[in-house]
Amino acid sequence: MKGFAMLKIGQTGWIEKNRPVCGPMDAIVRPLALAPCTSDVHTVWEGALGPKENLILGHEGCGEIVEVGSLVKDFKPGDKVLVPAITPDWNSVEAQAGYSMHSGGMLCGWKFSNFKDGVFGEYFHVNDADGNLALLPENIQPAEACMLSDMVPTGFHGAELADVQFGDTVLVIGIGPVGLMSVAGANLHGASEIIAVGTRQVCRDAAKYYGATQFIGYKDGSIDEQVMDLTGGKGVDKVIIAGGTVDTFEPAVKCVKAGGRIGNVNYLGSGEYIKIPRVEWGVGMGHKTIAGGLMPGGRLRMEKLGSLVACGKLDVSRLITHRFTGFEHVEDALMLMKDKPADLIKPVVVI
Repeated sequence: MKGFAMLKIGQTGWIEKNRPVCGPMDAIVRPLALAPCTSDVHTVWEGALGPKENLILGHEGCGEIVEVGSLVKDFKPGDKVLVPAITPDWNSVEAQAGYSMHSGGMLCGWKFSNFKDGVFGEYFHVNDADGNLALLPENIQPAEACMLSDMVPTGFHGAELADVQFGDTVLVIGIGPVGLMSVAGANLHGASEIIAVGTRQVCRDAAKYYGATQFIGYKDGSIDEQVMDLTGGKGVDKVIIAGGTVDTFEPAVKCVKAGGRIGNVNYLGSGEYIKIPRVEWGVGMGHKTIAGGLMPGGRLRMEKLGSLVACGKLDVSRLITHRFTGFEHVEDALMLMKDKPADLIKPVVVI
């Protein structure tokens, strides 16, 4: 089969590989729609996961099952399915402990384009099919279904990690696709004020649609100083970090209230250490909590998110700004994510 791969750090290309083998609990899926992610960019051009050779990229897509293992009970060939970016091993001790995304070791629930071939192939393998796949609702288009693989659950997990509650004032740093879904997640959780950090107008327009009430730009000065000015010196109850660098934690700590919480879902692709300002962290005693987490995956999560879209509570179509038709355009879509033109939020390839 053909696939689009990371050949080595800084280099991508099309390769030929054997079609994956289906285990007794697994499924083989052919993609119906695919989307590249900034994580793919970090992996290839920053070497964030270390050296990888001839690894098929991609962890966002939906598809049609072509084969299931002998022990799979709930799915069959021909089923159209939602596929999460995170596919845990549900019988692992980590899953039993409540951290399925780390099944088998830290971040090891993230398998696609991490340590096994991803979804940018003519076929891809899904482990533990009954635990990880979900039927694609009939009124969700394949392009929109791609957003449920990663963008929506990661963004929503930011709101969960920050523990957004009714009436909270929330700061969302970064309003790319994940940050936009953090805005939507905070809004659904009942946040009153949502301050969004971002400069591109297409992203600001989408953030306002999803519930952002005020905007600041990182190019306009210190994030924390702008937040303190907007809030009359009070700061915010919660912060969601969905973009930036290892240096982004410093302004987040500075502008969150004592007893506040910071939820990070940003993939830190470079840098060795995170700086936490001593005084503004209450000299270590300010009850300012920092939580960073990989999104949950699995069937239940996909079914619930699919239900939000199918019932009209969440419109993910606003995330998609560029559409391609044909498997051969996966490379074009990935390069858009790398270059990030001003009018881009998310590209999708429909097959």
